[in-house]
Amino acid sequence: MARQPEKFERKKVRKRRKPMSPEQKAAAVERLAKARAKRAAANPPTYKNVHPDVVAIPDDGHLSLAKVRKWIKHNRELLKEERSSLRAGVKGAEAKVKSLEGYVRNMEKYLRDGDWCDDFWGEEQQNKTKWRCIAMAYDKDGNPKRTQGVYYEDLGYRWGFEPEEEEA
Repeated sequence: MARQPEKFERKKVRKRRKPMSPEQKAAAVERLAKARAKRAAANPPTYKNVHPDVVAIPDDGHLSLAKVRKWIKHNRELLKEERSSLRAGVKGAEAKVKSLEGYVRNMEKYLRDGDWCDDFWGEEQQNKTKWRCIAMAYDKDGNPKRTQGVYYEDLGYRWGFEPEEEEA
């Protein structure tokens, strides 16, 4: 059997749009904002990959979804810079890269599971996490195991530090 010659189909060439006037741009921006607001009201985001406890935190909370996503974005940008300095052979760059990678990984885990497992928090890791014991552990003699700096409900203060004086 002889092969049929393939037909050549010319692709459609798209014409470029005429540039919009400033008034037309402003009107388009207004229409788009209105349409986005209407769509957001009709179909609110479901956040299937984010833990419900994280979604429930208001936007002004310390570990809210919006803030943590902003921190992740900021630290990924820092990570790009540190990786370039690592390739350039800057001393200490490898430690910074590993630290930033771990911090980003921990923040993503927090969004997924709802458990903050890093010792620091904030955009630049500037705040220290204060841990709280929710379930006591005991040694073989029945004495409670304690870690310095952890808040214990039964004591009412952070263990290893003097209890704060109550002002009268």
